[in-house]
Amino acid sequence: MSARPISMSHGRTGTTRTPIQLAALVVGAVFLLVGILGFIPGITTDYDTMKFAGHESEARLLGLFQVSVLHNIVHVLFGAAGLVLARSVSGARGFLIGGGAVYLALWLYGMVVDHHSTANFVPFNTADNWLHMVLGLGMIALGLFAPRGRGTRA
Repeated sequence: MSARPISMSHGRTGTTRTPIQLAALVVGAVFLLVGILGFIPGITTDYDTMKFAGHESEARLLGLFQVSVLHNIVHVLFGAAGLVLARSVSGARGFLIGGGAVYLALWLYGMVVDHHSTANFVPFNTADNWLHMVLGLGMIALGLFAPRGRGTRA
């Protein structure tokens, strides 16, 4: 069963996006936004304690998720990759499934690493760990089950 592409005009090209491309675009945009928000004092609490990397950073995005400069940069780059890869069905699928697998690996890593050790270099806390699990499963599900439809770009 083939899904109908979602019609979204993009300037002069008039291309359409399939649901899987739209999913990758939204996920990429959210990651990009989260990465930027991690650099904004107030949205990120204890901003003055933010380190480049390592578990010593006490900065928390939305007062909950431990972040560092490196963590925020990773979100920005991951989001930008999602925006670029959403341009094709295969790129969108690869971003969602591959990115989901990366986030499941990060979840497992965060579950086994001592949060107060130098191995927690990104850094992660318990809230990050469970969010990574949800993101990983959600992205893989989108990559596997979102309709790929027929767009003008494939």
